[in-house]
Amino acid sequence: MKPERILMIVLSGLRVIIFPCILIPCIAAANNPRHALADQGHGIVNMQGSIIDTPCAIATADREQSIEMVTTTVGEIIHNGRGNKNPFSLTLVNCNLHINKDAQTLSSHFQTTFDGPSLDGLFSVDGASGVGIEITDDAGNVAQPGKALPPGTLSNGSQILKYQLRLMSNRDRLKVGEYTATIRFKVDYF
Repeated sequence: MKPERILMIVLSGLRVIIFPCILIPCIAAANNPRHALADQGHGIVNMQGSIIDTPCAIATADREQSIEMVTTTVGEIIHNGRGNKNPFSLTLVNCNLHINKDAQTLSSHFQTTFDGPSLDGLFSVDGASGVGIEITDDAGNVAQPGKALPPGTLSNGSQILKYQLRLMSNRDRLKVGEYTATIRFKVDYF
């Protein structure tokens, strides 16, 4: 028995999975002459999309990142209440601060929002317990889950937005072990 293959298509960061059980009846019907139509020169394609005007794009390599955190000891969490900072960045590319017909810049600022499961203002982790993740921007502003950081100013061309994340005690009982977290981000322009 051959293993079935799953066709996966990635469109703009969204994954669409088409299972073989859906494709097999379609393929069988297409190969059966009894289902052939007399007029096979017509068809319909339905599509949908949007055109947006954003001043920048996010570099492809920065859209989905896996960040390997440095090892943190229980002693660091107990004595300092936190672990070491782990830097990461988001790169804005092709920034074009164009001027509209009234000679005003359409978008000259941005705000970044980080979101994900949270507890007491920290991003939750799966695995180890007694800790959460704190994210700060280059100016030291702490990201609250689901709330935008203070605005930043855009510049033409490319721009690197620098952030740090680190483990912080959430006052629960510490449990050692590996941990993971998934944190989403978005950048709004205005």
